[in-house]
Amino acid sequence: MTGRVFRLHSTLELPLEDVETYFDEDPDLPPEIDDIDITRRNNTLIIKALSDDESISKYTPTAQLKASVTETRVWEEEPPRAGGPQWMDDEEEEIPSELVEFACFKGDRETVLQNSALQYPMFLVLREIATLSEKGTLTAITEEDDELEATRIVEGERRPASIEVVESPQGAGEGDGGVNWRDNEFISD
Repeated sequence: MTGRVFRLHSTLELPLEDVETYFDEDPDLPPEIDDIDITRRNNTLIIKALSDDESISKYTPTAQLKASVTETRVWEEEPPRAGGPQWMDDEEEEIPSELVEFACFKGDRETVLQNSALQYPMFLVLREIATLSEKGTLTAITEEDDELEATRIVEGERRPASIEVVESPQGAGEGDGGVNWRDNEFISD
């Protein structure tokens, strides 16, 4: 399988426990990825592709997914809003809640999907993770076997996506709007 990732934007958030469970259940990985190495450094989760391919040097950094880890309080029911009725203060019952760690895959290609070796197979892993997410979107333009493909996953659900080629709003690329650095009087020779 050959492929490339041209554009990628992600706002995915899902419980860290769901990500760990996904990899613990030994998912079907693309054939180029032999295994996955998951490392956590402070509030950063790094999911790295491991390959047994001899043509990839052990010094070549393989593709990795990078997510920030945040704690969010999750209530079992909607918490009371500030400024609500004060007559319940005497018998205020605490709403059960817990702190949940979320893996946040947020940003563009260079932020979320790093390094070029095995980048497309690792994108396929991210695409599967996106189907587990109940919050956020994943959009991408990829190429596989000389065919462009648009991907759009919203809150875990695959949605229709298309690629549209449009003329640049800056004009036809004649370069009229830029600074002419060669003839700039403020730059001395």
